[in-house]
Amino acid sequence: MPSEGDPETSGEAGGLIVISGPSGAGKTSICNALLERLPRAYWSVSATTRPERAQEVDGRNYRFVSRDEFARMRERGEFIEAAEYVGNWYGTPAEPVHRVIAEGRYAILEIDVQGGMQVAEKMPESTRIFILPPTCDTLAARLEGRKTESAEQLRRRLAAADGEIAVARDSGCYHHYVVNDVLEDTIAEVLSIIRTENQCP
Repeated sequence: MPSEGDPETSGEAGGLIVISGPSGAGKTSICNALLERLPRAYWSVSATTRPERAQEVDGRNYRFVSRDEFARMRERGEFIEAAEYVGNWYGTPAEPVHRVIAEGRYAILEIDVQGGMQVAEKMPESTRIFILPPTCDTLAARLEGRKTESAEQLRRRLAAADGEIAVARDSGCYHHYVVNDVLEDTIAEVLSIIRTENQCP
């Protein structure tokens, strides 16, 4: 993911964009496209306790921390949201998000439903979009194709996906659900939602 740059701001209001969905739904690809196509976009680097994967860069994809350090950060109130997912903790640092919004930029968060519900409560003005796979079989194929996890981890992610989709719908915190079948069509739909809600170019 691109890191934070230092563009000039226009004095316009910024915003918070939440992208959620089960693993394998295509959230990261969509967020990458938003960073390229949405003016003044900023990628919010989450902290996580999960192990770093090949090709990932600490501080760029995630901030990789120990469970003890993550717990200390939570105790100090440093996160907008924090949630445990498939045995690992993830959290969004609050300071950089509030700063870039104040600068008139758009902070993009890729977080799970637990985090989305926390954001909805703390920042109800945020734009919250849930990405759905076309089918369960498509989701399983995408996860298997990544080849980044063991069979047991894959099984747990697939089991978590069903529950996550159900919780998202029941929570009422997502105003938009987008099925990611054809990626470019999905990106166009997500961009249209963001531009309409935030009145941005």
